[in-house]
Amino acid sequence: MSVCAGTAAATPAPHAPTASDPAQLQSALDGVHRAGVPGVYAEVRDAGRVWRGASGVADVRTGRPVRPDMRQRVGSITKTFTAAAIMQQVEQGRIRLDAPIGDHLPQLVPGERGRKITVRMLLNNTSGLPDYIRHAFPSLQEMSPKSLDDNRFRRFRPAELIGMGVDAPPASEPGATPGVYSNTNYLLLGQLLEQVTGTPAEEYITRNVIERAGLRHTGFPTGPRIEGPHSRMYEALWGLMDPPRDYSVYDMSWTGTGAALVSTMEDLNRFYGKLLDGKIVNRSSLAQMQRTVPVIALDGSTIEYGLGLHKVDIEGCGTFWGHDGTVWGAGTMSLTRADGKRQMSVAVNLQRWNRPDSSGEPQHHPVDDALKAPYGRAMCGDADAGARPAGSAGEVSTG
Repeated sequence: MSVCAGTAAATPAPHAPTASDPAQLQSALDGVHRAGVPGVYAEVRDAGRVWRGASGVADVRTGRPVRPDMRQRVGSITKTFTAAAIMQQVEQGRIRLDAPIGDHLPQLVPGERGRKITVRMLLNNTSGLPDYIRHAFPSLQEMSPKSLDDNRFRRFRPAELIGMGVDAPPASEPGATPGVYSNTNYLLLGQLLEQVTGTPAEEYITRNVIERAGLRHTGFPTGPRIEGPHSRMYEALWGLMDPPRDYSVYDMSWTGTGAALVSTMEDLNRFYGKLLDGKIVNRSSLAQMQRTVPVIALDGSTIEYGLGLHKVDIEGCGTFWGHDGTVWGAGTMSLTRADGKRQMSVAVNLQRWNRPDSSGEPQHHPVDDALKAPYGRAMCGDADAGARPAGSAGEVSTG
């Protein structure tokens, strides 16, 4: 893929230099750009010190540089926000984690499944409800990008998408482990939140999670365009779009409370820092969120998943909590060490860069190797420690 050259200089925050070498962090981002990602940007926090950097371009046509403060569609990172909002209602006694979802939403999950699937199972992806993405974008089953363009300005209703997941063959029995990652669960949680609060879920999350965390550049989009400075977002769809197509203008009703948020890397680090410090939900709720089970991600790998939180253990480096997310053209990773002293949020403006081989399996790509360096430098101060955490949730993966 041909991209315009261009590197935005690192922008140190007004703090003392980070213990991670800024030059090495910048070099790691430059490596991702050279490997084929048009633009990559990040914020790294280390014991109160902050580094921000970027490399590449936000627009391959004009060469406009990408910047560390740009807004990004952060995909399934939204799920942590939704889970925190649900836990607030648990604290207030309006929701019980082990209550059947059929007690609240019998019209959406009727019958025996509604009696067997609990709120906790929705949160930790052990409900057995399959993902609806293949049904909302049916051309993906034929390895065609047609549905992406067909749905660019389509306004989905949550009940419509939930119905696609509920009506599909079950992925597993309710409560079985490993669980199966599914966006259907988090649209149901949005409907549950709306029912018990009497407020649209996006509004409740904005007032009680986003504003409580003091986030200034995070919110649910009100239309297909992103407000504020942002990059174009290039989707390759495993080589089916060559050159990759810009999907930065898109109606995000297809993913709602599962993956529609827009944020910045600074806001994501602030949010996860506040969450793990007990400032968004109480310590008891946080402990529940950190009770993990094995879950099969949509890319087929197995991850340790709690209630809207992904646990990542890195040998010799520590335990990290956070989430990753992808939507059309945008990918984001945000992880915070358990002690809160080390944080990393990284965004890229290209997705599904791996072309399939003759058997249809995505081939390894230089970007896969290049991403190890910023992850390793940010989390461990060591480029070799930065293998991408196994099991990217990848909510728009078809595999």
